Amino acid sequence: MIKLAIDGMGGDFAPEPIIKGTLQALDKYSNIEITVFGDEEKMAPFLKEHPRLKIVHTTSFLDMGIEDPVFEYRNNKEHSLFKAMQFVADGHADAVVTAGPTQAVVVGGQLILRKMKGMRRAAIAPIIPSYDRQGKIMLDSGANVDLAPEHILNLAIYASIVAKEVLKRENPKIALINIGSEESKGRPQDRETYELLKNNENINFFGNLEPKEVFTTEADVLVTDGFTGNIVMKTMEGTAIGLGMVLEREIKSKLRNKIGYLFMKPALRAFKKSLDASEIGGALVIGLNHVLIKAHGSSNDFAFFNAIRQAKEMIEKDVINTVGNILNKKD
Repeated sequence: MIKLAIDGMGGDFAPEPIIKGTLQALDKYSNIEITVFGDEEKMAPFLKEHPRLKIVHTTSFLDMGIEDPVFEYRNNKEHSLFKAMQFVADGHADAVVTAGPTQAVVVGGQLILRKMKGMRRAAIAPIIPSYDRQGKIMLDSGANVDLAPEHILNLAIYASIVAKEVLKRENPKIALINIGSEESKGRPQDRETYELLKNNENINFFGNLEPKEVFTTEADVLVTDGFTGNIVMKTMEGTAIGLGMVLEREIKSKLRNKIGYLFMKPALRAFKKSLDASEIGGALVIGLNHVLIKAHGSSNDFAFFNAIRQAKEMIEKDVINTVGNILNKKD
């Protein structure tokens, strides 16, 4: 039985979508047990009794605008997120799923779950929408502003295994986000990273990738430092929102456009779905001793359900041990 710990109070709209997504997962998968940490009184309107669901009550939880997660951890370990992480660190569950504040998730992951041997950095790796509808892993998207080439190599190895085992890519292609596709492009650290990726036997290196190709590339994993990755990710999100606004404006501008919309409605719905990250799930916080999934702060119940599905699949495929064996062999 796979055991999961859920932060019931993390997220912009918690606890409703968290509890609803959790119940959906329990109904869908018979091989999971879930322990939810949170304020039982606030969660009560959405809870239902289930033989594989347990509740651990705590009234403390982290605000989404938290500025100093290290201070919070040192002064109040009763926060729902930290209790869920400690539950896993103590061996009572296999993975943590949360929609809580990103800074606190990364800090808690490193202080409580700890980095695995051979990993010098933990990184946030969202699965971003793509033209082929399969999704791509992108990392780092914000945990580390600066990453040394050897750090990116380790993260790429980890993400490659996730792409193979969880996303079902037979021989995942790893691309390095850069300002040009030529091998000589980029900063000195980008060129050094290129060489490391190209020469590593655990990497199927695709080469450099310009940001304009992020949505359409054949590569399965896109690697870069956290500063660049965060800009790319937020640009994609903003562009998707902007495109939707432009389409809505043009549809409403003329009567014939409104009539045409009736015929185009199924295609437009599919267009929106193809850009919807909730179809895929949350971001992986990779490099830790345990599986940690960071769902989007604004997750609805469907998105949180998919984040739980991701955690379940990571455990089923034994990704952590697989990564550890490769890194230890490398060392």
